[in-house]
Amino acid sequence: MPIKQSAKKKMRQDVRRTEANLMYKKTYKVAVKKARAAKKIGKKMASAVKAAYKSLDKAARKGVIHKKKAARLKSRIAKKTS
Repeated sequence: MPIKQSAKKKMRQDVRRTEANLMYKKTYKVAVKKARAAKKIGKKMASAVKAAYKSLDKAARKGVIHKKKAARLKSRIAKKTS
Protein backbone atom coordinates (compact mmCIF):
# COMPACT_ATOMS: atom_id res chain seq x y z
CA MET A 1 0.00 0.00 0.00
CA PRO A 2 1.19 3.50 -0.73
CA ILE A 3 2.23 5.69 2.14
CA LYS A 4 2.43 9.14 0.56
CA GLN A 5 -0.74 11.07 -0.11
CA SER A 6 0.16 11.61 -3.77
CA ALA A 7 0.72 7.87 -4.26
CA LYS A 8 -2.69 7.14 -2.73
CA LYS A 9 -4.31 9.62 -5.10
CA LYS A 10 -2.47 8.09 -8.07
CA MET A 11 -3.78 4.67 -7.08
CA ARG A 12 -7.36 5.98 -6.95
CA GLN A 13 -6.93 7.60 -10.36
CA ASP A 14 -5.51 4.41 -11.84
CA VAL A 15 -8.53 2.40 -10.70
CA ARG A 16 -10.98 4.85 -12.29
CA ARG A 17 -9.01 5.09 -15.51
CA THR A 18 -8.63 1.33 -15.78
CA GLU A 19 -12.39 0.87 -15.46
CA ALA A 20 -13.04 3.49 -18.14
CA ASN A 21 -10.44 1.98 -20.48
CA LEU A 22 -11.93 -1.49 -20.08
CA MET A 23 -15.36 -0.11 -20.91
CA TYR A 24 -14.10 1.48 -24.14
CA LYS A 25 -12.17 -1.69 -25.02
CA LYS A 26 -15.18 -3.93 -24.48
CA THR A 27 -17.39 -1.58 -26.49
CA TYR A 28 -15.16 -1.57 -29.54
CA LYS A 29 -14.58 -5.33 -29.42
CA VAL A 30 -18.31 -6.08 -29.32
CA ALA A 31 -18.97 -3.59 -32.13
CA VAL A 32 -16.24 -5.10 -34.31
CA LYS A 33 -17.60 -8.63 -33.74
CA LYS A 34 -21.11 -7.50 -34.70
CA ALA A 35 -19.80 -5.78 -37.83
CA ARG A 36 -17.88 -8.90 -38.87
CA ALA A 37 -20.89 -11.12 -38.21
CA ALA A 38 -23.38 -8.88 -40.00
CA LYS A 39 -24.56 -10.40 -43.21
CA LYS A 40 -24.69 -8.32 -46.34
CA ILE A 41 -28.13 -6.92 -45.56
CA GLY A 42 -28.33 -3.21 -46.29
CA LYS A 43 -29.33 -1.26 -43.19
CA LYS A 44 -28.32 -3.87 -40.60
CA MET A 45 -24.83 -4.19 -42.02
CA ALA A 46 -24.44 -0.46 -42.52
CA SER A 47 -25.47 0.32 -38.95
CA ALA A 48 -23.15 -2.36 -37.55
CA VAL A 49 -20.21 -1.01 -39.55
CA LYS A 50 -21.03 2.57 -38.56
CA ALA A 51 -21.16 1.59 -34.87
CA ALA A 52 -17.85 -0.26 -35.17
CA TYR A 53 -16.17 2.74 -36.81
CA LYS A 54 -17.51 5.07 -34.16
CA SER A 55 -16.36 2.91 -31.25
CA LEU A 56 -12.93 2.34 -32.80
CA ASP A 57 -12.44 6.06 -33.36
CA LYS A 58 -13.50 6.82 -29.81
CA ALA A 59 -11.15 4.20 -28.35
CA ALA A 60 -8.28 5.59 -30.41
CA ARG A 61 -9.10 9.15 -29.39
CA LYS A 62 -9.17 8.18 -25.71
CA GLY A 63 -5.82 6.40 -26.04
CA VAL A 64 -7.16 2.92 -25.29
CA ILE A 65 -5.81 1.61 -28.59
CA HIS A 66 -3.33 3.08 -31.05
CA LYS A 67 -4.77 5.11 -33.91
CA LYS A 68 -3.11 2.87 -36.49
CA LYS A 69 -4.68 -0.21 -34.91
CA ALA A 70 -8.07 1.46 -35.22
CA ALA A 71 -7.36 2.26 -38.86
CA ARG A 72 -6.25 -1.32 -39.51
CA LEU A 73 -9.39 -2.79 -37.96
CA LYS A 74 -11.61 -0.37 -39.87
CA SER A 75 -9.86 -1.30 -43.09
CA ARG A 76 -10.39 -5.00 -42.47
CA ILE A 77 -14.07 -4.47 -41.71
CA ALA A 78 -14.49 -2.45 -44.90
CA LYS A 79 -12.72 -5.11 -46.94
CA LYS A 80 -14.96 -7.88 -45.60
CA THR A 81 -18.21 -5.99 -46.04
CA SER A 82 -17.57 -4.76 -49.57
